[in-house]
Amino acid sequence: MNFDSIITIAAFGVYLIFMICIGMYFMGKSRTTTDYFLGGRKLGSWVTSMSAQASDMSGWLLMGLPGAAYLSGISAGWIAIGLAIGTYLNWLLVAKPLRQYTKVANDAITLPQFFKNRFQDESGMISVIAAVFILVFFLFYTASGFVSCAKLFSSVFGIPYLVSLLVGAVVVISYTFAGGFFAVCWTDFFQGLLMFFCVLAVPTIAIGSLGGPSDFLSQVQDFNPNFLNMFVDGETNTPYTALGIVSLLAWGLGYFGQPHILVRFMGISSPSAIKKSRRIASIWVLISLTAAVLIGVSGRMFLGDGLLVTAGNEETIYINMVSRIFPVFIAGIFLSAILAAIMSTADSQLLVTASAITEDFYHNKIRPNASPSELMWVSRICVIVVALIAVFIATNQNSTVLGLVEYAWAGFGSAFGPLVLCSLFWRRTNKYGAYAGIIVGGVVDLVWAQLSGGIFELYEIVPGFVCGLIAIFVVSLLTPAPSKEITDQFDSYHTCEE
Repeated sequence: MNFDSIITIAAFGVYLIFMICIGMYFMGKSRTTTDYFLGGRKLGSWVTSMSAQASDMSGWLLMGLPGAAYLSGISAGWIAIGLAIGTYLNWLLVAKPLRQYTKVANDAITLPQFFKNRFQDESGMISVIAAVFILVFFLFYTASGFVSCAKLFSSVFGIPYLVSLLVGAVVVISYTFAGGFFAVCWTDFFQGLLMFFCVLAVPTIAIGSLGGPSDFLSQVQDFNPNFLNMFVDGETNTPYTALGIVSLLAWGLGYFGQPHILVRFMGISSPSAIKKSRRIASIWVLISLTAAVLIGVSGRMFLGDGLLVTAGNEETIYINMVSRIFPVFIAGIFLSAILAAIMSTADSQLLVTASAITEDFYHNKIRPNASPSELMWVSRICVIVVALIAVFIATNQNSTVLGLVEYAWAGFGSAFGPLVLCSLFWRRTNKYGAYAGIIVGGVVDLVWAQLSGGIFELYEIVPGFVCGLIAIFVVSLLTPAPSKEITDQFDSYHTCEE
């Protein structure tokens, strides 16, 4: 190992030790499952917004999206546009109502528990079904984070892929295991700041080194005019179809069903803090996504076509640019931003999955009388077990970050998105409609994703979301209306303030 590698490892080490220290600090503050999974509903505006966006973006922000732009140009930005719109609408429409309703609905601390309490499902099966979908889709989502981490370490240090995979997993498990929701949110806050600074600095410096914005645009135009055309794929030079654009914009639909983002809304200190959080989050995501696309386009001019030799290697564009632009220790700090992006999502997903298994399956069905101490340790064991399964999925070295995220994102958007919206805004929704929405939306998404050609090229979240929404409406109207107690609770949550 050469001197440069040692310096870079030192930079990584400083960052990772800081993250683990945060986890250790909050270990003693998580005394109940409400503390461990929801932070006692004590998060402020800045921590809520930054942790929500950091956990949202994952390694996709610095690897998946820049890689897509490296191949296709600014047309990769259709996904970014969909995500920016989805982010804003999620904060505008869902954040405050969900914070209020989960408090009124017997202080629900997980999304499946909210569904159970919202529809007063005494069997508890709705929370079990929701927990199963969370487990399935988050295994793939968490695996995408570990793939990002493995690619980072193997690209920078030449460490074997599997060794890199295990190193990243151990760090994430350590502070999630220890500190729970507080640790996850505070680490995500610092990671969100680091990600924002780095994703903005890299394309700015690269474009400056290419002669400034005007010269940069001229170089891109000379290389391939379609790289600056939103309606043409710069990789294949073929125009996008309406189906293709809808598929990319449809990523925004996924926000309404992402448990690791929705739980931030549930944990904020008061509904009145949400407006400020929405502004911070919207500005963060708009600037970050734009900069991520610019990393890919400027990287193609800065590095040329060298990353096209190996399939999937385009996702290392940020790593290669940082290594070329900065001195060794500074490069290590900027490369730590990828760890920030990876860990800020993986930790949230591990925690939400553990909460679903612990509260909505173990506590709900196996040990209703389990003590808080027992539930805490079951939660921590779940974090380890789920992480190990995700690591196993990530051992497939042909996996791409974008591909794994795409699959899980659509699954959550289809299974939970329609029900979250109907639960909050349609008084007539009943538990039968809720069952139908989760099952139909989730199954349609899973089946559609396995088909190809023609209409099946449409991103599976569209048919999954639409079919889930229709199922909720049709089944709710064909079955008995919810009880007066349920509708009274629905009416009362609008006036819940703290």
